[in-house]
Amino acid sequence: MSYRLEPLVVRHTLRLPAPTGPSGQGAAAARQFDAALMQVGFKLSAELLARLSELSEETVMDTAVRTLPVVRELVGDHVRHNAYFIDFPANVPDTVDFWRDCVLKALADEKVRPGVLAQLSAGALNLLTLPAYGRYQHSYEELLAAHDELIAAVGDRVTVLHLGGPLDEEVRALYLALAGSVTPLGDEHLADLAVLAEVCADGPQPEAIPVRENRAVVNRARLAAGAAPLLDTVTDVLRLACALSDGDVTLQEPTRFRSLSRPVRRALLAGLDSVVADAPGKLADVLVHREEFKRLGERLHPHEYPRWPHAAEVFAVARGERQAPSFTGRVEALLDAGEVAEAAELLKHAPGRLFRSLDRLLRSCGTQEERDAVVAAAEAVAPEVAGRVLLSVREHLHNRAGATRARRVFVNRRGRAWVTDPLRTPLPEPERRRLMEALDAEIRRRLPEPGELYVDPDVLDVALPLSGRATAAGLGVLPRGSLSPVEGELLRFFVYWKERRRSTDYDLSALMLDEKYATVGWLSYTNLTEVEGEHSGDITEAPYGASEFINLRLGAVRGAFVVPQVNIYSGEGFEEVEESFFGFMLREGEQKGRPFEPRTVRMKSELRGPGRVALPLAFLRGADGRWRAKWLHLYLHGSPSANRVEGNRVSVATLLRGIVEREQLTVRYLVELMAADAVTVWDGGEFPDRPVTWIGLQRPEGPHPQSRIVTVENLRDLIPE
Repeated sequence: MSYRLEPLVVRHTLRLPAPTGPSGQGAAAARQFDAALMQVGFKLSAELLARLSELSEETVMDTAVRTLPVVRELVGDHVRHNAYFIDFPANVPDTVDFWRDCVLKALADEKVRPGVLAQLSAGALNLLTLPAYGRYQHSYEELLAAHDELIAAVGDRVTVLHLGGPLDEEVRALYLALAGSVTPLGDEHLADLAVLAEVCADGPQPEAIPVRENRAVVNRARLAAGAAPLLDTVTDVLRLACALSDGDVTLQEPTRFRSLSRPVRRALLAGLDSVVADAPGKLADVLVHREEFKRLGERLHPHEYPRWPHAAEVFAVARGERQAPSFTGRVEALLDAGEVAEAAELLKHAPGRLFRSLDRLLRSCGTQEERDAVVAAAEAVAPEVAGRVLLSVREHLHNRAGATRARRVFVNRRGRAWVTDPLRTPLPEPERRRLMEALDAEIRRRLPEPGELYVDPDVLDVALPLSGRATAAGLGVLPRGSLSPVEGELLRFFVYWKERRRSTDYDLSALMLDEKYATVGWLSYTNLTEVEGEHSGDITEAPYGASEFINLRLGAVRGAFVVPQVNIYSGEGFEEVEESFFGFMLREGEQKGRPFEPRTVRMKSELRGPGRVALPLAFLRGADGRWRAKWLHLYLHGSPSANRVEGNRVSVATLLRGIVEREQLTVRYLVELMAADAVTVWDGGEFPDRPVTWIGLQRPEGPHPQSRIVTVENLRDLIPE
């Protein structure tokens, strides 16, 4: 099992569980391991290097063999990145010249000449029918031979691997952190939690599992281990049934329930019976997922178990045979009657729902007395509301200042985004400010005392990870809305995909916009060269994997925004292909090297989402002339086929404007709220010989062993419960 667990620890924490084995003279092997890591932008911490040097050479080599593939995959170096133009970014031809050359080569081929001539005589030519178009014309080895070795630069990325504790301790700590997370996990982390929950089912458990999806995954493992599942709502049982059927525990997608064994059916029915017996009012929750409960009832056969009559009531409500007054219905009835204060008073029994309804309640108020009642209700129940809800509402209220006419951007749990016109009336300013002050006070009360606080300045503009679904798995990936500095002269995007069953064509493009979000130009397979840079050429199928690149000279970029995007022209979607990911590299002006050099990669993120157009991030030029990355993690619906940058310029610009003009709550907000004895903006100096709290993009070397370390990997730990 360790072969599955050690990579999980490395990926999530950038800590290598303490290697074990016979003592020996492993110093030389450890240095070789370190050198191999540096080729892909990683290195061993001093402590880890010293630990490995004490072990036998065979143990060190075994550790290296296990670890190198993990970090290579983190950065995207586990596959071969070929480019259509062998000299890329040099000697990329003009688009029309390239197309003409492809036609001339086709006319010189006797097998395809007749078909090409027939197309030309008809006045239209399909580029995909030309043998030289869209398919690699050279091998990967020939590409390598055409490029010089990369010369190391000071700006190359170095990600440090730190020494962890024993494997079982690291696994247990990671399980407790993921299971007890106060924010929802992304799909990849949720899958990792399922693996860890199975291993840790018999060990220590989190004091609380506040996120319901996490609870469903843990409950499945508990049930398999013979322990009672943790259930306190009827929806918990539904989510567990989805987990047992390998379905969607978020309940966003329909699950096809499997036939369940009698012990499992009894456990689910007993859980439903207990929940309803303790709180009959929870039957109203059935109405939210009525169809799902009806289908689940067909699998559970509640009529066979008369000893659990309350469980049978759940399915009677789902079938409409029994009435269960909805809490939401009661609130709506009061609002329809104009009784806003009474609605706020009722919503105090559901504090989270009250906070999510504050905007509507305040807009519905007709008198100052009603506004005071709404704010007083919120202040009264604030201590009972989840921390991430408080932060979400605080961010919302901040962006509702004045009579803003900015268009509203909506993003669902899967990253699908859309924009609407602002139709809401402004919020009353005194009440908005009073609520913000109340939220600040409540959030400050929940934050732990950090003692001496050291902060990496680059982390201050990172958006608070209020949901793990607002990001993607990968390396150097930040939550949606974060800003991070971009240092370097050459910016290079890359996309890789490998089709699973049918021919698949992904197209990497970059859209340039000015300060008013108007199009300045773009780079794509239809426009291979521009003032700003070059496109590596169109690849139209990927049975063995394919890559495309865009090279940008930041100093030459016209306008204020660069928006890379991945368009699906044909074939499998992002969730269908065997593998797909996007990233970017930064290089100094004179650095040559291959099109893909792992130690220059700053970010690599998985492409796994709905829609046919992916927008991982955008690049913004500030008033000071410096570039920053704005993290998006968005997917547009797009067309079923033939998506191109030219066709989605307006929708991308509109969406980008909505994201850029919205202010996010960032790490800076929490740092300013913390009552620290001393806050030090870290400049790379030494740490004191006593425990401190560190918040930064990466774990530094040197803090006291008992220091609290918060990095991108566990940034969710900053969110108060």
